[in-house]
Amino acid sequence: MSYTDNRPPSPARQETANLLPKDISLSVNYLPSKFSSGILSPGATRRKHGVDISVPKRGGGREAFKASEPRMPDDGDEDYDGVSGDWFGGKEGGRTRPRMRWNKFKWSLFVANACLSVYALTGLISCLLTWFDVFEHADIVRVGNRTELILSTIAATAATITSVFGWAGILLNNRSFLAYYTFFLWICFGLLVTPGYLTYKQRTFNLEGKINAQWSRNLDAAARLRIQNRLHCCGYYSPFVEATVSQTCYARSILPGCKASYLHFERRVLEIWYTIVFSLVPPHIFVILAALLCSNHVTYRFGKGMMPKAYRLSSKSMAVIMDDYA
Repeated sequence: MSYTDNRPPSPARQETANLLPKDISLSVNYLPSKFSSGILSPGATRRKHGVDISVPKRGGGREAFKASEPRMPDDGDEDYDGVSGDWFGGKEGGRTRPRMRWNKFKWSLFVANACLSVYALTGLISCLLTWFDVFEHADIVRVGNRTELILSTIAATAATITSVFGWAGILLNNRSFLAYYTFFLWICFGLLVTPGYLTYKQRTFNLEGKINAQWSRNLDAAARLRIQNRLHCCGYYSPFVEATVSQTCYARSILPGCKASYLHFERRVLEIWYTIVFSLVPPHIFVILAALLCSNHVTYRFGKGMMPKAYRLSSKSMAVIMDDYA
């Protein structure tokens, strides 16, 4: 039975409402009808002796999402956003570890970050081997494509560090780490496509003219000598044109000029370079989408399992309520 109170509010209550700060909540916690029908409503079960009151189940985690099992979060839940769990979501302080249960969002993040780790580490190792002159013609790349090599090394390093943030967030169920992880993925995307764009532009638009200008203006004698030694050539067109004298390169040397072999090498290397870079764009976009869609659902708990501050009852709120109903 309900009734409607049509009495106008008292002047004291209106004055209290007008002077009430905005950060004070007057809401009172209540049990929804689906929880409280067996507790608050008198019925046959309440009059029977020896029948326990049907108390709603408590506790979060995976079990709270079964059909017809709505629950409220309880202390000591195994799914507490990485605050009280171990590396794989277990509960601290217990004698037995609960069975590991990863939701589909966490598995998606795991697969995406594994892909990121694979191509980031592969790219970083390739760049380091090039810097250490392990490959046969790595010294030519260090001389002729130094800018692109530096940018590729920075991109691979940033992607590797970002993948470490991803593993920390996934294994610890830490959404703060995953938020930084998602942000850094966009930075890695920009760093990834930059060397691809530079190598594509250099190869597509007048590569021969750029090679001519590089040999005559940008390369010093030591750099030309390194290219001559790797390509087994002498001079640019011939030993008489912009050549660096060495034991194999001199005026009467029979070695050919470096232009043809150097131009062919640059065409091949630049094509391989931007092909690899642009082929990594789709998987990196997949990693970004997985991070955007799944980072906030790495566990089944919504948010941090805490009531928002605006809806909490404080001492000031209780003082206003008691003063109003006194």
